[in-house]
Amino acid sequence: MARSKYVLPFIAFVAVGMAIGLLFQLSFFWRLEEFSGTNHWENDKESALLRLGFVKPEILSWSPRIILFHNFLSMEECDYLKSISRPHLEISTVVESKTGESIKSKVRTSSGMFLSSKFRQIPIIKAIEKRIAVFSQIPTENGEAIQVLRYETNQYYTWHHDYFSDPFNLKKGGQRVATMLMYLNDVDEGGETIFPQVGSGECSCGGSKVKGLCMKPRKGDAILFWSMVCDPIPCLLRFSCTV
Repeated sequence: MARSKYVLPFIAFVAVGMAIGLLFQLSFFWRLEEFSGTNHWENDKESALLRLGFVKPEILSWSPRIILFHNFLSMEECDYLKSISRPHLEISTVVESKTGESIKSKVRTSSGMFLSSKFRQIPIIKAIEKRIAVFSQIPTENGEAIQVLRYETNQYYTWHHDYFSDPFNLKKGGQRVATMLMYLNDVDEGGETIFPQVGSGECSCGGSKVKGLCMKPRKGDAILFWSMVCDPIPCLLRFSCTV
């Protein structure tokens, strides 16, 4: 009987302790779930700047390396880039390999402009450039200025490499090893970026079937691809298609 006097209080003590422990554990898991949600990230300036919780990476190809980032830009960022660039758009040019000069060419019929150092001091532009640096793992100072391009009906950029083959650009800023394309509009028809050397299937370019991988523009999405491998050897060809 004496022994039972001690056993029952001990069992009660253990049961209460287990209940308290369970409550603490549930509270811990609840906090983890809360912190992993978008609301917690939005209150963190760095996470909000990088759009953590919104950007969703999708590997399209490992060799060559091509990554699609869904929701890389917000709708407001897309509209802002269009609004500040619209008054400054000029006919796009290509680099003349023998002289290094920018010249007009039939291979590229879009219009565009580069964001100057003045634009790059704007907080929203600085945020986008930092986001590009983090997701590409290439420092901002190693990147070129953002170029905003507009393709209208029947405009295009024919088959081309994004790496440099002329000595002028190589001397000026070094080799372009990777490119990040950010789409500012949804497009009903056409507008695809095509990688003809990727995959063995077919895809649609402006309603026509072509070989390779086709990327359809979706507002806010971005595509990151590498044009060089470690040798370095050029490895990727692309084409911009419109209707």
